[in-house]
Amino acid sequence: MKKILSILLILSLSASSILAQSGKKARYLKPTNFQKRVSHIIAEKSRNYYSLSTEKLSTISVRGPGVLRVMTRGRFDSTAGNYIKYELQYTIDGGEKEKVKMNGIERSAKAAYLKSSLGDPGELADFEIELGRGYHTVEFTIKDKKIPVAARYKFTPVKEKKQEWIGFSPLQPSEPIDLISNEQIVHYYRFSFEKPLKIEINGPTVLRVLTRIENHYQMKGRIHYRLQLKESSKVINTYQLSSRRSEVAVYKSNSKLIPGKACEFVINVPKGNHSYEIFPLDEDKSTVLGRLLLPLKDVKLEK
Repeated sequence: MKKILSILLILSLSASSILAQSGKKARYLKPTNFQKRVSHIIAEKSRNYYSLSTEKLSTISVRGPGVLRVMTRGRFDSTAGNYIKYELQYTIDGGEKEKVKMNGIERSAKAAYLKSSLGDPGELADFEIELGRGYHTVEFTIKDKKIPVAARYKFTPVKEKKQEWIGFSPLQPSEPIDLISNEQIVHYYRFSFEKPLKIEINGPTVLRVLTRIENHYQMKGRIHYRLQLKESSKVINTYQLSSRRSEVAVYKSNSKLIPGKACEFVINVPKGNHSYEIFPLDEDKSTVLGRLLLPLKDVKLEK
């Protein structure tokens, strides 16, 4: 009997350990920009979906790694037949446009609109988007207005794989700036639109880019800023970032500025030699601090 109890205790502890390692819980996200809400009644509970537009962007901003589940429902009006179809379009971090087609959608037997005058919601049609580590912006639209569509967004974080990182220096001239964070000196580089952060790197690898907006003491609340990544004058990605004043980092030799909290995005570098430039896009925010990190296992690529 004692042996059985011991086995059950071990299994219980193992299960608790697995749950603890699974990371943060999934959460539902509200889009920015276009936020027209459509309330659905499902299992006698109200669920908020958000309309998609052909012109206005529905923007989801989230930090990975994780999986973004996009749940959609098309609308049946009095003129609709037995089936509807529609097409969603989305971009990740300003990259190439992706398309998702939903065909053969029937009326839902389990869902209804809070406002019955809207008609009947279609069956749930969903898809998933895998997002790597770092800060991501996913922008959604609908191809045409013929079938109104609303979406609901659920993000499930996944555990990051353990990996050692090492600092990587941009090309000169780059103005080095030292910050003190948790009693340690951390090296950053100041860049601007006129003097972008220039990088030469050999792939395949991934490059972590940590950025901090430079805050003056009169700046309050959340600060939004945009960065653009180019290779050979071609725009690769545009990042929309948001930060507050850092509570742990200060400038080593400048008491007039306050660094923002670090925001991160990742550049997936293909095989071969690549030259990148990172530009701030907001005229009212003149300079940004950047720090580059390369996987320790890939340092040999830079020799």
